[in-house]
Amino acid sequence: MKIYIASDHAGYDMKNTLQRFLVGEGHEVVDCGPYEFNEADDYPDYVAEVANHVSKEPETNWGIVIGGSGEGEAIMANRFANVRAVVYNGESNSLDGRKMTDKITLTREHNNSNVLALGSWFLTEQQAKDSVLRWLSTEFKPEERHLRRLQKIEKLAPHGVSDSSSNASL
Repeated sequence: MKIYIASDHAGYDMKNTLQRFLVGEGHEVVDCGPYEFNEADDYPDYVAEVANHVSKEPETNWGIVIGGSGEGEAIMANRFANVRAVVYNGESNSLDGRKMTDKITLTREHNNSNVLALGSWFLTEQQAKDSVLRWLSTEFKPEERHLRRLQKIEKLAPHGVSDSSSNASL
């Protein structure tokens, strides 16, 4: 597996920390930028490169993108075919009282996520490291219900379909 990593200015320090950490853990990591801190940078420029690599080989290329919240990064990454990006900003409790001790595990087991978007405003460096290791080590469970839902996503929302009028409000 090859891991592509990127951030914006808000995630710059965490990206560099995670990159060094993952290399130290024996992973092959490709830095897609930014390569220096720039408070005026824009996350789509860097996230698009990660998502493009993952899109081409979604089973062997995975991505980690870091921003302040991770939300915009996930939105950008999910614009690419074969990308299943999820946001992680820490653990929480469900409304029915169950402890969601491992949302990251569920994103891998049920949704076969291949891009992890982290919010540097909400995670310590240690939490980010632990989360990434948990995400990387969790296997997809190809149960019929999970496969059926992923197939529906591809069927109902195919990538590559563009309607220029949908950008009218931008």
